[in-house]
Amino acid sequence: MRQGRAASSALVLLVACAAAASFLAAPARAPASAAKTCSAGYVLADLSWGQKCLRAGEFCKTGNLEYRRYGFDCPAGHLVAIGSPSRTSGGTTVAVPAVGRTVLLQPRSRASGCRRGALPDRRCSPGAYYSGLTAGLLCSRGFRTAEIRNVPQSEKYEVEREYGMPPRLYGRTIEIDHVVPLELGGSNAIANLFPESVSGPAGYRVKDRLENALHDLVCGGRMTLRTAQRGIASNWEALYRRVYRIAP
Repeated sequence: MRQGRAASSALVLLVACAAAASFLAAPARAPASAAKTCSAGYVLADLSWGQKCLRAGEFCKTGNLEYRRYGFDCPAGHLVAIGSPSRTSGGTTVAVPAVGRTVLLQPRSRASGCRRGALPDRRCSPGAYYSGLTAGLLCSRGFRTAEIRNVPQSEKYEVEREYGMPPRLYGRTIEIDHVVPLELGGSNAIANLFPESVSGPAGYRVKDRLENALHDLVCGGRMTLRTAQRGIASNWEALYRRVYRIAP
């Protein structure tokens, strides 16, 4: 009888030890993390590699089909809303971010007899931006202006006609420039285009320098996107002096 009880006690002890060993060997469960929240305009997605906040133009994993459950696709490294347009460049399909509609900074009142100069004639070229190109998108790591640049030669010729120029190729001497640059959300509409010379202190290369500086100011939180857009459209030379504290 005592031998039976001893054997039974030994069996219970063995089971208990095995259970303890199994418990100690099991990996500890991580505490459940709090639900992720996204800023306005973003979509919360529960992807296989974690929760992510999605928005058109953001960097993404090319070809991953999980984005489609949340209304996006990733054909070329940047999210694009399903149904948004794409274009072909050098045989490669490039996704175009959802740019929204063109918003004029003031009414366009003329389409001929426009005055040429360092500054655009605001009657013809008041400046315009895309409503969907927010500061968040423009400042995102994956955004490239090449994705939205779309000014066909026929539109450039039309700009030249409006400014009294023979419609032809001018090489690098003249650039049909965006009044509000693409890196600040500028539109490709004719209301946002004007002919700009390379020569002189106020040539297009000088304006390019200002455009880069404004992008940095906007993305650094030191200037609002709308202030930069309105300032460069109304008088980019004055804005240059304000930013650099010298004349162009």
